[in-house]
Amino acid sequence: MDHSATTPVAPEVLQAMLPYLSDKFGNASSLHSFGQEAKEALEESREKVAKLLAANPEEIIFTSGGTESDNLALKGIARRNKDKGKHIITTSIEHPAILETCKKLEKEGFAVTYLPVTREGLVDLAALEAAIRPDTILISVMHANNEVGTIQPLEEIGQLAAERDIYLHTDAVQSVGKIPTDVNALGVDLLSLSAHKLYGPKGVGALYIRKGTRLENIMQGGGHERGLRSGTENVAGIVGLAKAAELCSESMASEGQRLTELRDRLAGLVLEKVKDAWINGTMKRRLPGSLNFGFSYVEGESLLLFLDSKGIAVSTGSACSSHKLQPSHVLLSLGLRPEKCHGSLRITMGRSNTKDEVDYVAQSIAEAVERFRSISALGRE
Repeated sequence: MDHSATTPVAPEVLQAMLPYLSDKFGNASSLHSFGQEAKEALEESREKVAKLLAANPEEIIFTSGGTESDNLALKGIARRNKDKGKHIITTSIEHPAILETCKKLEKEGFAVTYLPVTREGLVDLAALEAAIRPDTILISVMHANNEVGTIQPLEEIGQLAAERDIYLHTDAVQSVGKIPTDVNALGVDLLSLSAHKLYGPKGVGALYIRKGTRLENIMQGGGHERGLRSGTENVAGIVGLAKAAELCSESMASEGQRLTELRDRLAGLVLEKVKDAWINGTMKRRLPGSLNFGFSYVEGESLLLFLDSKGIAVSTGSACSSHKLQPSHVLLSLGLRPEKCHGSLRITMGRSNTKDEVDYVAQSIAEAVERFRSISALGRE
């Protein structure tokens, strides 16, 4: 129940990768037949990934994952276009790969506006429009949030950006493979994705870069990937990403419907069984299979450990850092008080989850909350 953290490698993906981990071991930059065999696999993979995004193959750059793609997009655009302006707009609920990169760019002299979101976790389009300045060169808004599953109105944001000739980037790590991510319909110039979120291997991802977009590389080397991402390509991982993309294209509609039904069933069961519980974010614009619950008078970490003992993996709204619990920046941005943030659970379902498992999880959550409230002074008030 923690598929937003990572997904298992699909059997078909592993089978596609194995030849490139054994006999087909060539370097895609080599001119001999071993290298050309790897080069052919690389370009076929580029076509498959591009197809999932309704993009052109030459617009796909392979990276090590979502974090690198985000770094390349933001730093690459900012540094290459600083003569046009040094203002960037993003949101307060972005992944750390975006927020930390923006902090780095601020140290380089760029100005960054961090837009607040509504209680439902959505960007206010009027606030975005008001934040745009003559020197704004880039807007970066995630497609779907990794904690609460909220899907942002990228199409409208894309129109605003295009009308003002501003580049638009989206971190689509959580949405690619789960919902349609047609780069033209969304109106984005750059899009980040990661293989291990869609049943592919860890350590590989991609950045879509619309033709004509000007950005600077952030790694120097042998000039691989059109000079934007030097380093010998991870051919086996890229083949795995491509196979995962292909599988997602085939099953997205049916699997999305199935997970939406499981999501709504779990939401109903938990809210029925547990008092003083709620759902963080909106149910109207939410990823299939994604829920974020809040519970009064109980710590999310205690619930997580109890559920783990029952064979259930979930995430919580607090991250353990330097032995100090920090409330989720996403939930704080939604307007929750810190104590409310600490009582949260993220549940994200995937291909293997079933209706019986949903029922078991709902019952286990109810049991856990009742147990910990019974020993909590607040819960007895």
